[in-house]
Amino acid sequence: MRAVLFLDLCHEGIIGMFFRKNKAITSGIDMDNLPRHIGIIMDGNGRWAKKRGLPRSAGHKAGAESLKKIVTEANNLGIEYITVYAFSTENWKRPQAEVDYLMNLLMDYLINAEKTLAGENVRIRAIGSRKELSEEMQEQIIKTEKLTRDRTGIVMNIALNYGGREELVNAAKTLCRKAAAGELNPEDVTEKDMDDGLYTAGQPDVDLLIRTSGEQRLSNFMLWQVSYAEMIFVDKAWPDFKPKDLHECIKIFQGRGRRFGGI
Repeated sequence: MRAVLFLDLCHEGIIGMFFRKNKAITSGIDMDNLPRHIGIIMDGNGRWAKKRGLPRSAGHKAGAESLKKIVTEANNLGIEYITVYAFSTENWKRPQAEVDYLMNLLMDYLINAEKTLAGENVRIRAIGSRKELSEEMQEQIIKTEKLTRDRTGIVMNIALNYGGREELVNAAKTLCRKAAAGELNPEDVTEKDMDDGLYTAGQPDVDLLIRTSGEQRLSNFMLWQVSYAEMIFVDKAWPDFKPKDLHECIKIFQGRGRRFGGI
């Protein structure tokens, strides 16, 4: 009877969840003070590959493997939302061969989401402008979002053809249209009205922003949502960023005093 109960618990993931949380506790993470929303600028794939004498595409492929591990670990820890910067509105300026490879890699990720994240209970959303994406990519985004929309674990926002300024301009246009239609008094506009016009409407602001590869800038990423985020810049390139590095970033986050303008 006990053996059957143990197997049932394992099947439901209860035992696994217990040991994962216990591991996090022993590694120094305060499970009662987790960031609800983590944003990640996954930088350094190309430099990682160049350092090893490999084509840039090899770096992007290795970065995709790191992404799976980090999202899985964040979900295991109980993080509610994670937003990863996959392709910016400025990335179209890169060599066409690299753009094509990145798009194919992202397409494969979306197509194989069920298999890649099997059992991980991850809900996938794509944020960013879709009009510049291929019709095939747009259709796959809809399929993947529909496939995972009932998942109850971490929400993974894939920032695809995303730009922070473009997002704010779109939100402003929405407010202007409402005002022009008489649905909104411009004097009554609030921060929530602006927030409701963003791609991440209904989600909490970013608590912890991580950027890899040593660069220390936002690069047009979630300009509104990171207003009060704790920022951590890691020297490692993204393909070398491991779950233990995520743990360290969370511990640094937990060691900071978040006053939000107060004392």
